[in-house]
Formats: sequence, structure tokens, C-alpha cells
Amino acid sequence: MKTTIKLISLVAIALLFITSCGEKKGTPIPGISKGLVDSTSYAVGASLGSMVKQAEFGDLNMKELHNAIDDVLKGDSLKMDMAFANEIITKYLTKKQESANVVNVEKGKKFLEENKGKEGVIALESGLQYKILAEGNGNTPAPEDTIEVNYKGTLVDGTEFDSSYKRGETATLALNQFIPGWIEGIQKVSEGGKIELYIPAELAYGSQKMGTIEPGSTLIFEVELVKIKKAAAVVTK
Repeated sequence: MKTTIKLISLVAIALLFITSCGEKKGTPIPGISKGLVDSTSYAVGASLGSMVKQAEFGDLNMKELHNAIDDVLKGDSLKMDMAFANEIITKYLTKKQESANVVNVEKGKKFLEENKGKEGVIALESGLQYKILAEGNGNTPAPEDTIEVNYKGTLVDGTEFDSSYKRGETATLALNQFIPGWIEGIQKVSEGGKIELYIPAELAYGSQKMGTIEPGSTLIFEVELVKIKKAAAVVTK
């Protein structure tokens, strides 16, 4: 949401810039050709369109959007002041995220209900499900240990959102720095082994949107536990 608000602010700044330019409409600027004006006009429009797209508003009423821009450029009275406009935008994006969360949670529940009956899948009380794809050497990590992994993350529809394989490098981090589903699940596989994790939203990112991961998404990870580095023992006196 912070990224979205930042984009909204950039759009507002751009509109203020356009407004100031609009006050001098029809006044040629020495040394600037009509061709450059036309190219710049298109560039500003493309920039605004890109920012609106990045904010992921979804389907908007383009007629109303164009009417608002025209009102700003012409100096006409707006239907709402900018403070209220920002409230409306925030309310819309919040409700959009809440709606996506409900839809995705239901999709996840349906997937997990069907998945738990598949061969080799183990369902835990927390809601996490996993399947051992390859056995390791028997050495399993504790939450405070550092692990080196190769992994691929997908949504329940098969859409891939992350892959260390594609980046060409493993990921190394203390296990307790990962999402709850990883913390619990990776302790079920040993070094050199491979596991598939089926993680409900509440053990992943919950109702938050994370990059291409929509709110309420159930996540699937195929993880190869390459190496475990045991945490230093704490000496107590």
C-alpha cells in the first residue's frame, strides 16, 4: 500500500505540472519545435498511464478519468477537492485488496482440501501441508540455523512468482527469517533432500500483497535444502 500511495503522489505532482503548463496553452516557447511539444505531450501521457497502471487500480471509468484531467487543465471547478480525492482512492484500493483476499483465501482452501488426499502429502495441524520429494542425509535444521536452498515458488494456478534456479544462485538465510510456513516446513526435510511445501495464506503473507503475490494467496514451494550451517551454541554461566 505504501508503494501505491507513493505512485498516487507522483500522479498528483504530474497533474500539478500539467496544470501549470496548461495556463500557458498556445504560447510558443522559443527554441522548442511543435514536434518536440507533441513528443513531450505523448511522453507525459505515457508516464501518467504507467503510474496509474503500476498502482493496479483495475478497470476504471476512462470517461470520468479524462473529464477530471480536462477540468484540471481548463481550470474548471473539480467535483471534489484533492484531500477527498485521495481518501476515495485509498478507500477503493483498500476494498480492492480486501476483495482479492477473500477470493484467494477461498481458492486456497479448495486447493488444500483436494491436495491433502494426494499420495505422499502430509497435512499438519497448523494448516501447512508438505511432501518429501527426495530424502537427505538425516541432518535437519533448527529455526536458528542458517540454510542454503534452491527453490521455486508458484501460486495454486501454477503461476511462478520466484525462482532461485532462474537467478542462477542459491539463497542463504537464517531459517527463522523466512515466512512461518517455511520455518515449520523446512524442519521436516534433511540436508541434501527436497521438499514441496503447500502454505496457506496465514502462514505466508496473509492479507498483504507482496509483489506479484495477491492478498490471501496460498503458496507452493519446491525447496532443495543444499546445506545447513548450525547456529553457534549459546554458553550460559
